[in-house]
Amino acid sequence: MKKIAQNEVWFITGSQHLYGEETLAMVSEHSEIIAKVLNQSDAISVKIIFKPIVKTTEEIFQICQEANQVKDCIGIITWMHTFSPAKMWINGLKILNKPLLHLHTQFNRDIPWNSIDMDFMNLNQSAHGDREFGFLTSRMRINRKVVVGFWQEKEVHQEIDGWCRAASGWHDWQGMKIARFGDNMRNVAVTEGDKVEAEMRLGFAVNTFPVGDLVQKINAVADSEINNLIKEYESSYTLVENLKTGGANRDSLFEAARIEIGLDRFLTEGGFKAFSNTFEDLHGMRQLPGIAVQRLMNKGFGYAGEGDWKTAALVRAMKVMGTGLEGGNAFMEDYTYHFDPENTLVLGSHMLEVDECLASGKPSCEVHPLGIGGKEDPVRLVFNVKAGKGLNASLVDMGNRFRMIVNEVEAVDAPHDLPKLPVARVMWKPLPDMKTGCGAWILAGGSHHTCFSQNLSTTILNDFANIAGIESVNIDGQTTIRNLQNELKWSEVYYKVFDK
Repeated sequence: MKKIAQNEVWFITGSQHLYGEETLAMVSEHSEIIAKVLNQSDAISVKIIFKPIVKTTEEIFQICQEANQVKDCIGIITWMHTFSPAKMWINGLKILNKPLLHLHTQFNRDIPWNSIDMDFMNLNQSAHGDREFGFLTSRMRINRKVVVGFWQEKEVHQEIDGWCRAASGWHDWQGMKIARFGDNMRNVAVTEGDKVEAEMRLGFAVNTFPVGDLVQKINAVADSEINNLIKEYESSYTLVENLKTGGANRDSLFEAARIEIGLDRFLTEGGFKAFSNTFEDLHGMRQLPGIAVQRLMNKGFGYAGEGDWKTAALVRAMKVMGTGLEGGNAFMEDYTYHFDPENTLVLGSHMLEVDECLASGKPSCEVHPLGIGGKEDPVRLVFNVKAGKGLNASLVDMGNRFRMIVNEVEAVDAPHDLPKLPVARVMWKPLPDMKTGCGAWILAGGSHHTCFSQNLSTTILNDFANIAGIESVNIDGQTTIRNLQNELKWSEVYYKVFDK
């Protein structure tokens, strides 16, 4: 997975020729200083690139055109040091297809009480220059992020970084290819969706590939490659006795490694960033991919089961957004509940495929019967997930738009051991409480498939949804069922009337 540190956000400052060359020189100097500080900030994960100040309609159009064409440019930050008549920005903003952050700041933190004069006032006009720009972007109905505060403040840097991470996730989606092995799990509604609309609106392509094509790659894997990978398994995980050399199920481990190498090769050679499969279509495979999927997700691939390409895309985007942050992002499912009134809990898991990036310790490599799929017993990694703050996010197709539902949760240590549960698992408490959180999720139409995150915030995901033009529904500590129902009704009206 490409590191987001290589991504560029261009810092563009607006002004005009009204103020003379001396003032414009100061505007340029100040802008370059701010861009340099942002670029060197430990809190910002991408490159912030200073661009010459823009003063005319032609200059603005040109810089927006250049931003569109430069591959590593994932968005622009705009700031009005002086007053910049916003009609100059119309043609540039009309063609801009990169995300926009409007930084509402000023070069000086404090008013220089004893020396302030009209020269100072003419130079430092962000307070109303940014309002002029804000009107125009609102008039043009442009989705953007607005960050307010002094440019040296850590909080401002953190807000900018959150948006940069969201823009990186969006950038990664553009032209992304998702491989769908087999079709959707039969008769399931939420994992279906409009793939044409997704490519038009969201930028990624989803195409189905017969499992036979994957099987050809799997069968072509050399024994020497498999043996090398098994050595990696042995050094990375605690193998149960029956998977060790001479164990009764050693052959299952050999086959699992073969599947991983073949699957990795298929995805890498095809340029895919995400994939899905279904246990209903395994023709030619001896076992359902378990450890293979877990490890490929840990490498950065997006994944979801049962043909759920929307969740696979979301998992990939959240992995990109979380690059470099402590904790992980992984495919998850609300599996079963603990309704003890003194300690209500959700047990999250999946039948095989939970990414080891969430593990609280060294995973155990095990083989167990699966009960579905009609194949040999698959190998998987078993572990508990770390306790701490987190969230679950789901992407669903509502017919006339895509909706992302985010529920903040608190992951906790399991109150008891789970000796007979042969899968990776996490226990969490949904906010604001079990009754409200689960009820709100169902009212919003959230899927049983999610991406569980240990390192992303609701704000970052809201920024991502804003960039992508996705409806965003948040369930957090302040949520009430009544308010959520009203929000859903208002949103329904908006998307029927305004989002054409």
